[in-house]
Parts: sequence; C-alpha cells; structure tokens
Amino acid sequence: MTRAHDMQRALARQIQEELRAELDLRRTDIAQLGDAPLRELAARVVRQNVSRRVLPPDMDPESLVRTVIDEALGFGPLESLLADPEVSEIMINGPAAVFVERAGRIEASAGIFSGEAALRSVIDRIVAGAGRRVDEASPMVDARLPDGSRVNVVLPPLVLNGPCVTIRRFSGLRLDLPALVRRGALNEAMARFLAAAVLARLNIVVSGGTGAGKTTLLNAIAGLIPASERIVTIEDAAELALHHDHVVTLEARPRNLEGQGEVTIRDLVRNALRMRPDRIIVGECRGGEALDMLQAMNSGHEGSLTTAHANSARDLLSRLEVMVLMAGMDLPLTAIRAQVAGALDLIVHQARCAGGARRITSIVEIVGCDSGVVQTQELFRADADGAHHACAQIPSCFERLRATGTLADSAVFFDRPAGGGLRCI
Repeated sequence: MTRAHDMQRALARQIQEELRAELDLRRTDIAQLGDAPLRELAARVVRQNVSRRVLPPDMDPESLVRTVIDEALGFGPLESLLADPEVSEIMINGPAAVFVERAGRIEASAGIFSGEAALRSVIDRIVAGAGRRVDEASPMVDARLPDGSRVNVVLPPLVLNGPCVTIRRFSGLRLDLPALVRRGALNEAMARFLAAAVLARLNIVVSGGTGAGKTTLLNAIAGLIPASERIVTIEDAAELALHHDHVVTLEARPRNLEGQGEVTIRDLVRNALRMRPDRIIVGECRGGEALDMLQAMNSGHEGSLTTAHANSARDLLSRLEVMVLMAGMDLPLTAIRAQVAGALDLIVHQARCAGGARRITSIVEIVGCDSGVVQTQELFRADADGAHHACAQIPSCFERLRATGTLADSAVFFDRPAGGGLRCI
C-alpha cells in the first residue's frame, strides 16, 4: 500500500468523525431527510472540512469527499464495485484486503476501507437493511442487498484478520435455456430434453460445487414451468427470480436476540405442502429438509426442483443419504435409498471450468433401486474440451417425455456423426 493511500485513509477517518459529530448536532433536522437530501447535506459538510485542510498535491479532493460520503452513508468502496457489471463476486478479508471476481478470475481491488470501524459501519447498514443482525454474540449472518445479491458476514473472533464479507452478485440478467445454450452451458438436444422433463413433471436436482451456477440453471429450468401452475419457492435468502404470475416466495428466518422465532427451511417445506402447490422449488437442500423434500416428491408433488452441493451426480446420492440422516430419523440406508430412487428422476450436474465458464457436465437419470443400490444411467455428458454428447441411452421415462408433445422421437439421445448412423459416446 502506498504512502498516499495511507494518508488518504487517515484523512478520511478524521473527516468521518467530524461529519458524524456535525450530523449528531443536527439529529432533529436530519431525522426526516431521505437518502438523497441527506447525502447532499453530508457532502456540503465534508467539502467544508476538506477545504480547510492543505492536501498533498497528488490527492484529489473530490475523491476524498466521495470516499468519506460512501463510507459514512453508503457501502464505501463497495459502491463502485456493485455498480460494475463485470464483477460477479466481492470478497473482503478485512478493511485493507478487498478482492473481486471478474470473468471467473480473482483479482485485488484498489478500493479499500479507511479502517475497521468504517467496514463495520457498512456491514451494519447491509445487515440492518435486510432485517438481520450480526454482532459478537451472533458473529455469522446471511443477508441480501436490495438488488438481490447474496451477502455472508463473519466477524471476529471467528475470523482473525478483521470482518470478512462475501457478496455473490445478482446480475439482474435472467438467463433462459436458449441463452445458456448460446453460452455453451449445454447443447440444444439437452435443452430440448430438459424442457420436456419439466413439462412431464419430472423431479430434478441440480448439483454442483460453490459458484458452479446452480441457481442460474435452476432459474432457467423453473422458467419452463407452465404459467398456469402455482409455484412455492423456499430459500434461505431469496435469489430465484421467476416471472410467473402465481408464485409464493418463502424465506427462512433466523432466531431473534432472545434466541426465538427461528423458521428453518425444513419448517417451510412442511408448511408448503399445505399451500396447494403445483410445484415446490427449494433453493438448496443442505440438511434435514432433504427428507421432507423427498417425501413431498414421493407423495404426489411431482415436478419439484432443488439444488444441492456435490462433486458429481453419483456423489449427490451419498450426500442425500447424509442429509436425510441429519433430520434425526433413525432410518436404515436401504429405506433412504428406496426413498431417493422413488422420489428423484433426474440429476443435472453443473461445474465451473478452469476459465470460469459454467456448464452442465452430466445429466443422469435415476432408474430404480436394486439390492439396496440406487441405479442410474447417464443420458448426456461433457467431455474434457467442453463438447456435449448424448450417451445413446433412451431414458425409462421416455413415454412420459413423448406425451408432452415436445419430443417426437428419441433422436436427441444419440449423437449423429457426419457419415450418418448412430454412435454412442
């Protein structure tokens, strides 16, 4: 960090204290002000304070004013980063360590906070705006910004180098399946198959690692649900953006200061069954709610969708077993596997590639349970260079797919080479 940066941070801290003192004296006057008038008032006070100082020749007064105003009333250095459409993730590892992700690559940001107090002030504004709280007694929180971006905060003493903030940006750009095809996330045959699967009311799990694009893909798949159906979505922090007329959005709630009032994903899944849903969409299964989700799929709520973290489609099956056991039910593995095989129809595995691109690497059908082992067959896969291929396997649910009228024959399940004929990849 340069000496000029150190000087600007020190000056910003001093002027912020003066601004807070001035605004405290005018507390009764500013109580009724909106955000824009308050910023104008603060800007006048800060400019007056800056004008009384002799600044170094290489320090821009307006840059100093913006730094102070953004930290005092806004999100500080995050303001410019949140306005940059190329930034997909913001990672703050203390006041002087801000990193961003652009085009799938992480790089350091020039914007830093003037100190830990400024960073804590920004955190408080983010959390309060989302109706959440974070402090030493409850040092971790998930929240979201007004634009839908997801925020995770961890405070000391759980983290040693200062408050840690991770912001997953919500671009506002709603990608449908054709758009994902153009981006290379899947091919047209896979898109046709998924469209038919949604219309045929197959139960689908989107799996993948952190940042693999699971929610984006889930959004695109859910967008194919007929407009006449009633959808109930359940999330920790609402991220899904469905453009249907009949959508009920449920969001989990943490416990309050007294340790009461918590509403979990599992509570919401059970309640959703009483809301006459045509489709239930759970943003992510992480624990015991997996059991309730499987039971809902097994009890007539077909066409349900969810996501889960997993390294592969096969690994997802093991993860589901663990999550069901987290519900506290003493169930034998054979019973759990029978539930999984009876409830799920498809696993769509999404991965983030080395260059930052997200693409579907495998679509797997669950075909049953034999001798306590869930049986699967792979329908589509991506090879090492990212090209997608069909695996020459006709799914057992093909008649259901054909009944939708969107798949006239089984050609999408085969790759047709240039010389004609069919081949299995």
